[in-house]
Amino acid sequence: MASPQPQSAHLRAILRQLPVAPGVYVFRAADRHVLYVGKANSLRSRVRNHFGAGGQAEPRHAKLIADTADIEYIVTDTIGEAYLLEGNLIKEHRPRWNIRLRDDKSYPFVRITMAEDFPRIVRTRKLVRDGSRYFGPYASASSVDETLRLLSKIFPFRNCDLDIPAGTRVLERPCLLYHIKRCQGPCIGAVEPGPYRETIDQVVDFLEGRQEGIADDLRTEMTAHSDALRYEAAAIARDKLKAVEWTIEQQKVAAFSREEHDVIGLARDGNEACLQVFVIRTGKMIGREHFIVEGAGDSTTGEILASFLEQYYATTERPPRSVLLPELPDEPEALAEYLRDRRGSGVEVRVPERGAKRRLVALASENAAEALAKDRAEWLADRGARTEALAGLTEALGLGAPPRRIECYDMSNIQGTSAVGSMVVFTDGAPDPRQYRRFRIRSGETPDDFRMMAEVLGRRFARAARVRRETDALEPSAVGADDDTSAAEWALPDLVIVDGGKGQLSAATRVLRELGLTDLRVVGLAKRFEELFVPRRSDPIILPPRAPALYLVQRIRDEAHRFAITYHRNVRGRRALRSVFDDVPGIGPARRAALLRRFGSVRALHDASVDEIAAAPLMSQALAEKLKSALAREGRLA
Repeated sequence: MASPQPQSAHLRAILRQLPVAPGVYVFRAADRHVLYVGKANSLRSRVRNHFGAGGQAEPRHAKLIADTADIEYIVTDTIGEAYLLEGNLIKEHRPRWNIRLRDDKSYPFVRITMAEDFPRIVRTRKLVRDGSRYFGPYASASSVDETLRLLSKIFPFRNCDLDIPAGTRVLERPCLLYHIKRCQGPCIGAVEPGPYRETIDQVVDFLEGRQEGIADDLRTEMTAHSDALRYEAAAIARDKLKAVEWTIEQQKVAAFSREEHDVIGLARDGNEACLQVFVIRTGKMIGREHFIVEGAGDSTTGEILASFLEQYYATTERPPRSVLLPELPDEPEALAEYLRDRRGSGVEVRVPERGAKRRLVALASENAAEALAKDRAEWLADRGARTEALAGLTEALGLGAPPRRIECYDMSNIQGTSAVGSMVVFTDGAPDPRQYRRFRIRSGETPDDFRMMAEVLGRRFARAARVRRETDALEPSAVGADDDTSAAEWALPDLVIVDGGKGQLSAATRVLRELGLTDLRVVGLAKRFEELFVPRRSDPIILPPRAPALYLVQRIRDEAHRFAITYHRNVRGRRALRSVFDDVPGIGPARRAALLRRFGSVRALHDASVDEIAAAPLMSQALAEKLKSALAREGRLA
């Protein structure tokens, strides 16, 4: 598709007057809502590039440009300022076409009020330049509270809101925290600013990963109290030491290096992605948080990483010396410049190629995948969220009542070979795996999604149509052996979703019409723009970007895709073994077992020469040549 051109004189005039300066630009629709926010070192070059005449444009980008009716821009002094302004505008407007941190308006931090005579340690969601130290962001308030609870066990500090100037007693009696030795009592003058500040400095060291010195001090303190027969004080020091040692033990995963890194892992699923951040300081992992981003869709991994990093580091107090990633983000030089401005010195953005750092990035990505799966499971387990999603879907599609049973269909094949179809069922908005079914495609080996969709739906609903016509003849052949059960046992769905756009929808409605099931509601879900196509309507239904209904249909579609892919891999694996061994005359179970013992895998057989195969036990030159030919055919099909 050719790159789009501005259609209106208004847009062409804006493009002509754009300045050669860093800044932020905003694409707006005709109704003035914000479609997209971007930043640039040169506004003129970057914005004009969106409308460039050369090259190819992705359909996603073409649709953005087609919907753009106006462009606004703000000039900044530096690209760093542009990064910050872009992040703030994305938070404010949450544009559909931007990759966004989910619910990122105010991530929590640990705040230490260093400007006060007796600093407090509290949870906050606002970063104020008042001399305070901030640690975070954390993914949730509970993560911050857990950190504060651990700190309170080890260090006695105040967390009240009292204004306590040095040398002033503001209360007659202290609170309970003083009596249980969780606070040093500055409110009653029980501690001077100097000793109290030493405790706060220890807290800073602890949060920055320098716990060994704290552990040594606690060991010395415990021994001194014990030698002086102050056993109660020794026990308190011992309990604190245990808490510090437990923290050190939990952080040993990154002990390969004394450097400071942020390690970023990435996992994607449908329109969402999860970024896992390992915070490593002085060779230890002192924190780990995961963040869900929305609007990933067809974006590249580089785009997702770039967008996340600029939003994440816009809120951190000071980036680390290096950021380790699974892939380089888009425009890594501009990002490194932005991070350098935030840190005040150079920040290395790189992809480790080997060794412990590479393994740590892989570990972060594995944790991101686990967090994304957990996020999905938690949402699906939330009955209130499912009810809201079903209500929204009912309204958007004009259904008479919320659909209790939803079936979704997807196809999977490689160039038509080993083609399969999947049916997943969601009951009351939750997956019902016992109702899932799978289909082997029988109608041909050429890749044709429309034909395959028609076959699967025909086999699924053929019996239901006959039952509806009150016939008693049930043909077992109507449902394939892979279908695992009789279609007569399946309830009719309230809503059918087919993965695909107008073509798949047309195939589905044609089959249902031929079967006399015209009252079944069927929609097509186009993955690229998450659009819902319905029969007898030319324009699609577009659910709001953050609507629970959209989240639900994405989850249903992604589950159908996962189920289809899993079955396709199994079928393809069985087909590979059968075609390589069973389809070669003269190779039976004994020779197959001998070959696998000799070479270990089918892949190793692919790589072996005819002579090497002929030298295997029970094999001959002629059989080896036949097998090698079969392997070559299988390789071309794969």
